[in-house]
Amino acid sequence: MSDRIFGGIGLILAIFFAWQASVIQESFLSDAVGPKVFPYVIAAVMTLASLYFLLKPDPEPSWPRMGHLAEIGLAAAVMFAYAQVLPELGFVISTAVAAAYLTWRLGSPPLQSVIIGVSTSVGIYVIFRLLLGLSLARGPFGF
Repeated sequence: MSDRIFGGIGLILAIFFAWQASVIQESFLSDAVGPKVFPYVIAAVMTLASLYFLLKPDPEPSWPRMGHLAEIGLAAAVMFAYAQVLPELGFVISTAVAAAYLTWRLGSPPLQSVIIGVSTSVGIYVIFRLLLGLSLARGPFGF
């Protein structure tokens, strides 16, 4: 039953995501792909995954213990906080902190988590901002 609930919620979110993508205003200066394609792809993958859970639920799902559920909730709170501080702290700092925390909670030692978080953040910044020229949130230091 829980898989079907999860699949139903995922399907509702996928439909909502596709609807929100459909109302994106396109500029006359957009590229050949346009800003709607990526959200539509995400909505399509989310729809397929949700349909799988609806049509082939696990007959005996095992739920994580309360401690693990709290970890999942805390990870979701970190992602929410990430979205809130991204405009103020910028992409590099926000991503480094969030990635470091999440890798630490996944089992990496603290120092290694900081290295992974900073490397991930800088790597994504170099690829998306410097190589592809995409706009990312600028922080107090201009990057």
